[in-house]
Amino acid sequence: MHSSRFPVYFLSHGGGPWPWIAQMQDMYATTAREFAALPQRLPARPTAILVVSGHWEADAFTVSTAVQPPMEYDYHGFPEHTYHIRYPAPGAPALAARVRELLSGAAIATREDAQRGYDHGVFVPLHLMYPQAEVPVVMLSMKSNYDPAEHLRVGRALAPLRDEGVLIVGSGLTYHNMRGFGRDESTPVAAAFEAWLDGAISQPDPRVRDAMLLDWERGPGARQAHPREDHLVPLLVVAGAAGEDTGRALFVDHVMKVPMASYEFGGARQARA
Repeated sequence: MHSSRFPVYFLSHGGGPWPWIAQMQDMYATTAREFAALPQRLPARPTAILVVSGHWEADAFTVSTAVQPPMEYDYHGFPEHTYHIRYPAPGAPALAARVRELLSGAAIATREDAQRGYDHGVFVPLHLMYPQAEVPVVMLSMKSNYDPAEHLRVGRALAPLRDEGVLIVGSGLTYHNMRGFGRDESTPVAAAFEAWLDGAISQPDPRVRDAMLLDWERGPGARQAHPREDHLVPLLVVAGAAGEDTGRALFVDHVMKVPMASYEFGGARQARA
């Protein structure tokens, strides 16, 4: 990897606003520790962060352009204080324009949204990585058709950002079946699918990796792990941006009886499994 080129990440962000809930902090202790350590793996502090969250989709790829993005409390049934969380990182309109320029150059239509705020797929990992909220953030939506090829193509178009000081993060979960969390029978399903994903992202030939991800539904337990693939699609964008770089598990946490894996592509240091 070029010494100044940023790695790209797929992060399993966990359930709701867990860092702000005492009863959930112990469950996610590994995730909290690893997210907090992630900036040390980068070649420098990023000039900005581009996040594709499993909590934002639109009928066209949409880029957030707010100078000071608001908050999106897109969860239900949590304590009142979690609806007052603030993550005051600024937006980055110049990066938003660059994202649209790169996607336009690849003949990918985009829109912009000046009102979109930070959902918990954004503010949970970033709060742990950069608690001072000093790094500007832009969000890119998924396209609601979830087409794997389109999302890989978006990632490929965005790859130049890695040489421009931008950290690209896909935020989702390797298992996201709301009816399955906490159930014993979910453990082998989630483990089998995560093992398959790990095998796909760690393929040394990126063409093999991408072909496997394009056909992700053939993975063991795929549709049981992802009845809707909203939390998997960000991985496709990340894999596209990874280009020739091989992926590896950054870490795997085990919460609510399922593994939750986070992946790194192109890191300069050996990751811990």
